[in-house]
Amino acid sequence: MASEDITKLAESLAKTKVGGGQLSFKGQSLKLNTAEDAEEVIKQIEEFDGLEALRLEGNTVGVEAAKVIAKALEKKSELKRCHWSDMFTGRLRSEIPPALISLGDALITAGAQLVELDLSDNAFGPDGVRGFEALLKSPACYTLQELKLNNCGMGIGGGKILAAALKECHKKSSAQGKPLALKIFVAGRNRLENDGATALAEAFGIIGTLEEVHMPQNGINHPGITALAQAFAINPLLKVINLNDNTFTEKGAVAMAETLKALRQIEVINFGDCLVRSKGAVAIAEAVKEGLHRLKELNLSFCEIKRDAALTVAEAIEDKLELEKLDLNGNSLGEEGCEQLQEILEGFNMATILGSLSDDEGEEEDEEDEEEEEEEEEEEDEEEEEQQLKERGQGEKEAMTPKKILESQDSTPVPSPPVDVATFLAFPSPEKLLRLGPKCSVLIAQQTDASDVEKVVTTLLRISSVFKDEAPVKTAVHETTDALMKKAFASATFNSDAFITSLLIHMGLLKSEEKIKAVPSLYGILMTLNHMVQQDYFPKSLAPVLSAFVTKPNRALDSCSFARHMLLQTLHQL
Repeated sequence: MASEDITKLAESLAKTKVGGGQLSFKGQSLKLNTAEDAEEVIKQIEEFDGLEALRLEGNTVGVEAAKVIAKALEKKSELKRCHWSDMFTGRLRSEIPPALISLGDALITAGAQLVELDLSDNAFGPDGVRGFEALLKSPACYTLQELKLNNCGMGIGGGKILAAALKECHKKSSAQGKPLALKIFVAGRNRLENDGATALAEAFGIIGTLEEVHMPQNGINHPGITALAQAFAINPLLKVINLNDNTFTEKGAVAMAETLKALRQIEVINFGDCLVRSKGAVAIAEAVKEGLHRLKELNLSFCEIKRDAALTVAEAIEDKLELEKLDLNGNSLGEEGCEQLQEILEGFNMATILGSLSDDEGEEEDEEDEEEEEEEEEEEDEEEEEQQLKERGQGEKEAMTPKKILESQDSTPVPSPPVDVATFLAFPSPEKLLRLGPKCSVLIAQQTDASDVEKVVTTLLRISSVFKDEAPVKTAVHETTDALMKKAFASATFNSDAFITSLLIHMGLLKSEEKIKAVPSLYGILMTLNHMVQQDYFPKSLAPVLSAFVTKPNRALDSCSFARHMLLQTLHQL
């Protein structure tokens, strides 16, 4: 490390807040690669008597630096809180597990008894969970009360590993007469899906002491939601349930409503953007009406709830004296329904608790909607049954039953309507992209004017908007992006600087004099850019510009920080 860098690091560390048993290096953007880089940090740790909390957020710690920091922690038996979120920026995913293993082993050696472990915003994936698996199973975590793993990309595999470790911790700690009494669990944006959520539900049912569970944006459908509901019923101290942006449908909502009837301490229910629909909302309203006298917040926004069901929810909160917020925005009440809702709450002197209704979808036709809902439920059930059969190894047998053969002979399958490039670009979806066929990349590139920067940016955003982690869709998006951008960057009239400027404006990361509406979600374009910047056709001169804007604080970026972290990691390696 150069002398000027050491001076800079020393100045930064001089600002470190020390007090109340806490040593903080939070947000200092320290780049700790080698043992030498970490010398000042180690010195501060070693000289701090009675260290109870260590904050390393907002820095980047490499494998070698982690080893020497770990060595310093081996004598810190009083350490209780590890605030270690966002501490591997720019690191390869393969670097994170060994770094975590070193730090975890040090805590075990020290005989620490942790109360809080926060590893959020570290994109370590399933392998990263292996990095702190031993720590979770050790006596150092028998006393754990808060476990925060938000936005770590654990996936189904990581969720299962985590669940097994928690069960093992509970088993071992129970044998010593002091069972694990976890209170707060946070694991939003981890792609846990049904299998990961179900595995964790099993662990929650064993633990039984949870007070807060935050698992938003995990792709959990009604089987996983039902499993969680059953586990929550065995955790009578629950105060906060945040499952925002998963997919309940009626089955999941009804299961969760039954659980809510059994809970007495609930203060916050966040089922926003969970597709509980009208029947689910009525079931939840019944649970609210019957009890939940400590309820402070109820969020059922963007759930496809119609007017009558929304009014039933409003009527259910009449005697909820502690309620501070009711969010029913983004549903289908219509103008009259919104007015009726406000009148009901005014009658209870509770009009002030109602959130905005600015995104109300307007009243819809009941019959058509009910038919659509029933069809979707049936499709979901069929998919679930099919998956279960496959898991049991019976999928092929079922496909050849006499009933299926007769049905295939008696009815002519209705072909899907044809899709062309214009249709896809007008209303993009993963299905439409795949239905364009194996030549989709060539077709879209051919029909896009590569000399027109705006058209290229618009087309790129439409393609990336359908990005999914599923292999067929991911491959189609990457191949189509490659064909489009190869053509664009190869064109003599294509202005690369204008392209990156326009793209940043459309992403909402750069202001423009013209009123241009930013894309609603940056996840797809960030994941697509992560692929693009690694290709030969991408001008390396654009990487620093992209990195600078993606690094800046931004709400839209915060909402998809896993994708942001992945892109920044890649850009740092270029």
